[in-house]
Amino acid sequence: MTEHQTPGDGRAPGGARIPDDELAWLDATAQADLVRRGVVSPTELVEAAIARIERLDGKLNAVITPLFEKARATAASAALPDGPFRGVPLLLKDALCHSAGDPAHSGMRALRDRDWRAPQDATLTRRFRAAGFVICGRTNLPELATSVTTEPLAYGPTRNPWDLTRSPGGSSGGSAAAVAAGLVPVAHGNDMAGSIRIPASACGLVGLKPTRARTSLGPEFGEYWGPGTHEHVLTRSVRDTAAVLDATAGMATGDPYTAPAPARPYREEVGADPGTLRIGFRTVPPGAGAPAHADCVAAVEHTARLLDGLGHRVAPEAAPALDSPGLFEALPDLFAAILAWEVAYWSRRTGTPLEPGDLEPMNAALAEAGRSVTAAQWLSGIQMWQRWGREVAALWENDVDVLLTPTLATPPLPLGRLAPTAREPMELVAGVAEGIACTLPFNVTGQPAVSLPLYRNAEGLPIGVQLVAAYGREDVLLRLAAQLEAAAPWADDRPPFSA
Repeated sequence: MTEHQTPGDGRAPGGARIPDDELAWLDATAQADLVRRGVVSPTELVEAAIARIERLDGKLNAVITPLFEKARATAASAALPDGPFRGVPLLLKDALCHSAGDPAHSGMRALRDRDWRAPQDATLTRRFRAAGFVICGRTNLPELATSVTTEPLAYGPTRNPWDLTRSPGGSSGGSAAAVAAGLVPVAHGNDMAGSIRIPASACGLVGLKPTRARTSLGPEFGEYWGPGTHEHVLTRSVRDTAAVLDATAGMATGDPYTAPAPARPYREEVGADPGTLRIGFRTVPPGAGAPAHADCVAAVEHTARLLDGLGHRVAPEAAPALDSPGLFEALPDLFAAILAWEVAYWSRRTGTPLEPGDLEPMNAALAEAGRSVTAAQWLSGIQMWQRWGREVAALWENDVDVLLTPTLATPPLPLGRLAPTAREPMELVAGVAEGIACTLPFNVTGQPAVSLPLYRNAEGLPIGVQLVAAYGREDVLLRLAAQLEAAAPWADDRPPFSA
């Protein structure tokens, strides 16, 4: 379906007009530049974003908590920080990156019905504000971020702007749909097992999972979901991904550990010569006996040819360590224990015990199973993951600089395929496990990985590819991603349902 609305106009000093359909498709870097040059004001950028959300989100269902009046007040305030993204509208995923006084529901009916609100900003939220971003709302996600689709019972499904019958992926599906449709140029996401990269793939965006501990989970958490949680954003350009990381990266007081500091600002890596890289590619998801869907294989092979044409040393890479059983052997106990902890955590925070009926069936079943996981089993599972991760990471020491894989093993799923009540709980768990097969490995190793929108299938659906670098080497990924963006630009690719 095509949806082109009558644009509103931004008004520059002196009466010049910038049509909203032009503003909508400028990336965050370009929007911030307009503000710096006095071409538009923060208020004009924010009002235009609000108007787009009001026009389009009734069908997308990406923004579950509008914060429009707060956004207007922030944009108009003389106290708006003069950061690199001053005045640029931003959406926050409704998990982890809490904003003081605002609803924080993590996709849960129980928190929605209790009107739970965050008592303080997360460290990352404070850094977004200091960069000059204006928070316009919070976005939809699956309950407790546990699915690869965004269809919570609490808020209903978010739709993919490339095909409204398809899922935008998960768990950062609301953020991805909003950026892909042109509602805002950038939106926050987090990635516990693929939750930035998966929706980036499904919605045709850039989705970087940084190195573990590149950004802080403070002030409340040192780790979340064990060592697997990473925070960043979904964007339409590599330069936005780099510049936002410059604004948000770094250790906060009390963090248990941090990633090694970059040699220079990430923004300076965009356009820098990546040199000749050893790039291995594989099309079989870890632990699987057969390649990914033909469209996903085609996306990898297409990208491999692009990279070869750019002068890199590209070759198939079996990467047998990825198929070692430790990754999925440890997953059931760890995933179940995490869910049991989540339920206990929210019971403490709200002061009201959460009962099985407060949760969707899959999460209730996992939480119940997790209550029987012992401390010894948890620690054994973490040790298994660490041993597995060491074996995998050795590939970058000896054989490759970058590994190329599918991001998802399938094209974007039809809505309903993995909906909370579509299957028995353990069948849903199996479906989620299939969805994270290509992405979870690098949450376990902590390596940086990015999904890039370099391919579309015969139906016009985005098919992302994943590039993975050694621990701490976002610089390598950003140079290579920018080179690919220049060689095969995607800036003009716009979904049928968009601003």
